[in-house]
Amino acid sequence: MLNIGCDVESSYRSMELAEQFDFIYATAGIHPHDVKSIDNDTYSHLRQLLVHPKVVALGEIGLDYFKNYSPQDLQRTHFRNQIQLARDMNKPVVVHSRDAKEDIISILSEFYPKDPTAHSGIFHCFSGDQELADAALEMGFYISFSGSVTFKKADELRDVAKNVPADRLFAETDCPYLTPVPHRGKRNEPAYVNFTAEKLAKIRGLKIEDVERTMALNFFGLFGIGEQAKTGTVSYKIRNSLYLNLTQRCTADCVFCTRLTKPVVQGYNLKLDREPTAKEVWESIDDPKNYDEVVFCGFGEPTLRLDVIKEVAKKIKDSGGRVRLNTNGHGNVINKRNILPELSGLIDEVSVSLNADSSEAYD
Repeated sequence: MLNIGCDVESSYRSMELAEQFDFIYATAGIHPHDVKSIDNDTYSHLRQLLVHPKVVALGEIGLDYFKNYSPQDLQRTHFRNQIQLARDMNKPVVVHSRDAKEDIISILSEFYPKDPTAHSGIFHCFSGDQELADAALEMGFYISFSGSVTFKKADELRDVAKNVPADRLFAETDCPYLTPVPHRGKRNEPAYVNFTAEKLAKIRGLKIEDVERTMALNFFGLFGIGEQAKTGTVSYKIRNSLYLNLTQRCTADCVFCTRLTKPVVQGYNLKLDREPTAKEVWESIDDPKNYDEVVFCGFGEPTLRLDVIKEVAKKIKDSGGRVRLNTNGHGNVINKRNILPELSGLIDEVSVSLNADSSEAYD
């Protein structure tokens, strides 16, 4: 759990709370509402707080042109100053942005180059549009959604939440505000974050376990807290489908594919230390009937291992399971024959990845 500081006093309280509980971590920063109160000692306090091992980020900082509790020029000055402090101390930032899209993007771009793989920080309680989300993602930020994504009139926000890459997604409470449905109108609290996570899962066509696993891995990626996903994953569950990871080899070389650089899907690391045997693949499946389907997929091209597909698929079918093959469509070329007759009775459905509508567009 990450507890946010919004001024010097609350940042110290957040640090003290983190010291009491192993599972709580803290941030320290001055909220844009409160930058008008910054004095000569403020930045000394922030530096002192940020060296504490459980203070993992600088924030919440940013711009709020909706309420303007602090003058806008002062907000911009201290936003820059605090970003520079974060950069000096190698800390990610937690960004507050409200009705200030242009200035937020402009100021952040002064400090953060375009690098979608960076770990720059979090846009907290995101309420912006797709343009702001895209700009944040391009600079290596994560996007965190609060209970507002559950509100009836938040269709545009839900569209943004649907499009955020899984490895850049967080849920939060922003308590005591923005209590999610079905508790809207009551004081928000950390326990209610589950309702936000459930809504994100529904928006993205997933189960809550999928987004929880992904966000836990994202927390590790940004803060180094928790556990890294283990390599060597042979079978992995998403929604109520079980996917089988046979190989990382592929006959396509798609520029957007991360199978060799970051082979992570919904919180699972699909990097294989070696290709599993048919026996190991079969033994990784508990009961095929527990799933809507068992899918030969992974981050490589399954038909490179056609014999394994046939052997395992037969056992799945004999056990009453349903089988789908997810392929790039190169199976006949790879195996130098028409493989469809060999898959008859073993594969119930074939999905072919068409990543462009023509060879010219693909190239």
